[in-house]
Amino acid sequence: MSTQISVRLPDHLVSFLDSLVSNGSAKSRAEAVAHALEREERRLIGLADVEIVRHRGPDPDLDAVAEYLALHPVAFED
Repeated sequence: MSTQISVRLPDHLVSFLDSLVSNGSAKSRAEAVAHALEREERRLIGLADVEIVRHRGPDPDLDAVAEYLALHPVAFED
């Protein structure tokens, strides 16, 4: 399900959206905006996770995962 909304954006951001569409990075302005908002949502969830770990203190399991990932970088696709 989706809901249509109207937003006002600065001209430079509209130009950026249009460039994403014209170069094939997004199918539409709406897709580009949705993608950006989803990325921001993931970022905020990640920050909340960091705060949880910060308050709980060290976790040997998470430390092991971090060490592994430092040696074996993972490429994430959007």
